[in-house]
Amino acid sequence: MVKLTTYNKKRDFENTDEPKGAPSVSKRKSAHKLRFVVQRHHASRLHYDFRLELDGVLKSWAVPKGPSLYPKDKRLAMQVEDHPIDYASFEGSIPKGNYGAGTVHIFDSGYYEFSEAKDEAEFLKNWRKGSLKFKLFGHILRGEFALVQMKGDEGKAWLLIKHQDRYATDAPYNSEDCIADSIKEAGIVFKEQPPPKPMLTKLVDKLPTGGDWVYEKKYDGFRIIGVRSSQAVHLYSRSGKSMNHLFPSIVQELAALDKEVCVDGELLIEDMEGRSHFQLIASGEPVPSTLHLRYYVFDILRLENEVLNEYTLVQRKELLRLLLKRLKKIKFIKPVEELQGDIDTLRQKAEQQNWEGIIAKEKESRYLEGIRNAQWVKYKLRHSQEAIICGYTTPQGNRSHFGALVLGMYKEGVLTYIGNCGTGFDEALLESTYKRMKRIVSDKKPFPKAIHVAKEKDVTWLSPELICEVYYSEWTSDKHLRHPVFKMLRTDKKPREIESEELLPMENKDESITIGNKTVQLTNLDKVYWPQDNYIKGQMIAYYEEMADHMLPYLKDKPISLHRFPNGIDADSFFQKDVDPDKIPDWVKTVPIHAESTGKDIDYIICNDKATLLYIANLGSIEINPWLATYKNPENPDFAVLDLDPNGADFEEVIRVAKLAKEFLDKMGASSFVKTSGSTGMHIYLYVAKKYDYDIVRDFIQLLAEMLHERCLETTSIVRDPKKRKGMIYLDFLQNRRGQTIASPYSLRPKEGATVSAPLDWSEVRPGLDIKSFTIKSMLKRVKEIKDPWAGIWSSPVDIKKSLKRLG
Repeated sequence: MVKLTTYNKKRDFENTDEPKGAPSVSKRKSAHKLRFVVQRHHASRLHYDFRLELDGVLKSWAVPKGPSLYPKDKRLAMQVEDHPIDYASFEGSIPKGNYGAGTVHIFDSGYYEFSEAKDEAEFLKNWRKGSLKFKLFGHILRGEFALVQMKGDEGKAWLLIKHQDRYATDAPYNSEDCIADSIKEAGIVFKEQPPPKPMLTKLVDKLPTGGDWVYEKKYDGFRIIGVRSSQAVHLYSRSGKSMNHLFPSIVQELAALDKEVCVDGELLIEDMEGRSHFQLIASGEPVPSTLHLRYYVFDILRLENEVLNEYTLVQRKELLRLLLKRLKKIKFIKPVEELQGDIDTLRQKAEQQNWEGIIAKEKESRYLEGIRNAQWVKYKLRHSQEAIICGYTTPQGNRSHFGALVLGMYKEGVLTYIGNCGTGFDEALLESTYKRMKRIVSDKKPFPKAIHVAKEKDVTWLSPELICEVYYSEWTSDKHLRHPVFKMLRTDKKPREIESEELLPMENKDESITIGNKTVQLTNLDKVYWPQDNYIKGQMIAYYEEMADHMLPYLKDKPISLHRFPNGIDADSFFQKDVDPDKIPDWVKTVPIHAESTGKDIDYIICNDKATLLYIANLGSIEINPWLATYKNPENPDFAVLDLDPNGADFEEVIRVAKLAKEFLDKMGASSFVKTSGSTGMHIYLYVAKKYDYDIVRDFIQLLAEMLHERCLETTSIVRDPKKRKGMIYLDFLQNRRGQTIASPYSLRPKEGATVSAPLDWSEVRPGLDIKSFTIKSMLKRVKEIKDPWAGIWSSPVDIKKSLKRLG
C-alpha cells in the first residue's frame, strides 16, 4: 500500500490544520466515484494543485499557471508528494513557518472517469508509464484531459492538456479569471507582515478586587485586529483571516484616521437592547435595519512607528481615547467603556442585563501578544466552551435533520471526545447547521479507535473542521461536558486553537516541584520567554523536566556557565559563572575552580541531577552550557568538537562540509557524532574519554579543519576574525580549550522558534535538512519516536594516535 511518509514528514500537524492522513483502502465500486480536486494555493508563489484520487491517496501535481480549457495550452504540471484523501476538502491558511505556508482555496472539485483504462489497476499502470487520459466531471473543468510525463527532471515534469471536445474553449484560458477578489486579496494579505496575535484572558472563578484593576463588559462577538497602514486597511480575525470583504463599513471608517495604527477590539451585530446576534456576523454586511454593526475597540498596539506593547494598559487606553477623538464622524467604531462600581454592583448589573460576563485587566499590564495571562481575566455568568463538531447522531421521534452533535477538542495533538450536545436548537438552526455538516461528511472516525463515543453506532462522522460553542454546567471526572446546550457556530477560529476553559483560581502563585528529597522553587512561570512564538517560562522548565534523562549524561561533573534571560530572549541577558554557595539551596552542588585570568577561584554549579537542571532553568538560563571537561579532570576533555559556523554561508554547503568531515574521520577510524547547534550551524563531536589534554585534542581538530579547508577553499575559513570570513563557513577548532563551553545536546537556545541543539543520525545530514524544525515541541515528540542517534557515543572512544597513523 502506498504510504504518505513524505507528506507527513514535511508537516508539523501541531501547527497546521492540514489533515494527517493514512492511505485509504480503495473502494472502487459502482457506488464510489473517484474524486478529483483543484486547489488554488497562494504560497511563496501562486500555483494550482491538481489532484486525482488513485490507489488510496491523492496523486498530486503543482500547476503553476493553473488548468486550462483551451487545448493549445499545454500546462506544466510538476508531480509532488501524494496527499491523503481528506485533503480534497481542505481550505484555509497554512501558517507561516510551515511547509507550503499560504492560503488554499478549492478552485474546482468533482469526480473523474477513465478514458481508456478498464479499471483502477490499469489506470495506475498508465500513471507509472507516464500517460493518463481521463474525463473530469467538475463545476468548471469538464470533459477529456490528459497528463503526459516529460523526459528528464527525474520524471517529475508532466503536461496537463485539455482535449478538444464540447467543453473546450477556442481561446487562451486563465484560471484566475474565475477567482473572486476576496480570495485573491486573502492570499495577498497573508504574504504581508502578519498581524499581531491578540492577548487572551484566563477564565477565573471570581473577579479580582482593588484599585489595580479596570473592568469591562465581556462582549459576545468576533475578536478583530484592525490595522490602518499608509497603504491600506485590514481587518483580521483571531486566526488571521481577512475580514475586509465582510465589513467594508468598518474598513472605510478606519481609513478615515490620519494615523497608522493597530487596534484590538470585538466586532458585534446587536439590537437596540445590546443583545448580540452572533450568527449574523459570518454573513457580514448588509446588516438588517433593526440591528447595528459595532466594532468595540479596547486597546491599541501600534501608533505610527511606535510599538506600544510595553506601555501600561492605562497609557494605551489614553492614547486610544485621543486617537478616536480624531474621528469626527464615528458610527461603527466605539470605544469600550470602563465599568464603574464595586464587584457586587457590577455582577448584579451583568446578571440583570444578561451579559456574557465581565473582563478584568490590571492597570499596569503590558500587551502580551497571543498569551493567555493572569493580568487579563474573564468571569463568566454562564460557563461556555468552544468545541469541534466531529459528527452527529440520527434524529429520533419528531426531530429533523440530526439528533445530537458529537464534540471534541485537541489535547496534546490528539483529537479527544468531550461529549454529545443535543439541546439548544430551533428548527431553523437544525436546518442551517445540518447543511454545513453535510459538506464535510467523512467515512472515517476522527477519534482514535480506542475512544468510545456515546451512541457511536448512530453517528455520521465529519472531518473535524467545524467549530461551535456550547453552554455547560461543569466538566465531569472523565473530562466530558455535563449538560451542554448549543450556543452558536464559530467561524473565527481554527480547530487546533480550541482549548479547555476550566475554571482557574484567581491567584497566580509560584509553584514548586519535589524530586526525591529536593524541592525546586519555580517562579514567574507565566512570563513570556519567546515573544514571537508565545512560549512561556513554564514550558521551558517542563521541557527540561522531560529531557533531563537525555541531557544529564553530557553534563555529569562538568562546570556549567549560565546565560540568563530573566525577561525572555528579546530583553537584556547576562552571563554568570560564579555563584554564591550561601545563597542557593544546599543540595545544589558547586565546586571552586581556579581562574588563571583573574587569579581567583570561581564557584561553578555542577549539574548531576534533574533537580539541579530545573534550578538552573528557573534562574532563566535558557541554554545549558557545560565545559567539555569535568571538574575532576579539567585539563583532559571528554569531548573534542568541531564547530561549523555558517557566518552567512548557504546551509546546504554546511551540510556538504559536515559530510566531508565524516568521510575524513571514517577513513581515520574515528567515530563521530553530529548535532545541530540550535542556532545556525552544526557541531561534530568525538568522544576522547579524558585520554588526552586540550593541546592534543585541539591540534587534532585543527588538522581536521585544515583538511576540510583545503578541499573547500572557496566556502570555508579557519581565520578567527569574523570580518575576514564573512559569508564563509568558519571551521572553529578553538572551542577545544580549558573553560570553553558549548550548548549541550538537547539544550534549548534563545532563538526564535525555541530551537534545540539536536543530536542527529548522520543519515539525517542531507540536503533539505532544516535545523529550525528541531524545537521545544518537536524534540519532545522526537525522542519518544526515534532511537537515540548518539546511543553509541560512550562505547566509541577515539584513539587519536591510531587515527593519525591511518592518515599516514
